[in-house]
Amino acid sequence: TAYANGGAHAYLKAKQIPIGLAKTGVKYCHHKAMEFDIGIYFEANGHGTVMVKDHVIDRLQKLETAVDDPKKKAAVSQILAAYQLINQAVGDALSDLLFVEVLLLQQNWTIQHWNAIYSDLPSRQTKVQIADRALVKTTDDETACLAPEALKDAVDALVAAAGPRARAFVRPSGTEDAVRVYAEAQTEAAANDLALRVAQAVHAHAAGVGDAPTAFVA
Repeated sequence: TAYANGGAHAYLKAKQIPIGLAKTGVKYCHHKAMEFDIGIYFEANGHGTVMVKDHVIDRLQKLETAVDDPKKKAAVSQILAAYQLINQAVGDALSDLLFVEVLLLQQNWTIQHWNAIYSDLPSRQTKVQIADRALVKTTDDETACLAPEALKDAVDALVAAAGPRARAFVRPSGTEDAVRVYAEAQTEAAANDLALRVAQAVHAHAAGVGDAPTAFVA
């Protein structure tokens, strides 16, 4: 989703792993993952799973007995074992935990090694109360604002001025008349500043309620 940290995105891109973007929410991630033969999705809050298409499993089961190369045979067996362990329907914390333990053992990694494979960019989230959340429109994947046009232009300008790895987006809340703001940048100070400036732009261009924000709202 748009909430996935830019550090993770850059890491996966460097590994040449195809990346899909979905609207915020497990059901949207699930549908997006189903577009791939092997789909992996985990939201920033931890919800997610790994999905493998039936035709892939059928092919792998045939390969497991047909392949002679030991390395290839082991790779096929490992994917089939992962398929049996992971709950594809909705995700399962216990099976995911066991899967992680297996991967760490296989790589001979500690938790510290795993944590160090990439670094998250500093990020900040906040929200702004507005008169009507229907005023704010975004792209389907919520990475860009479409309306109001003045807000779109303001967010684009603020991101451009915040540095080469800066990113920000706004999205209407699904539960209240408010706009959620997310910002990230190369430093914590820059991310905080960008989030506040975007929040102020939301208040100015999307009928903000009350005083304009001068500090963060959780």
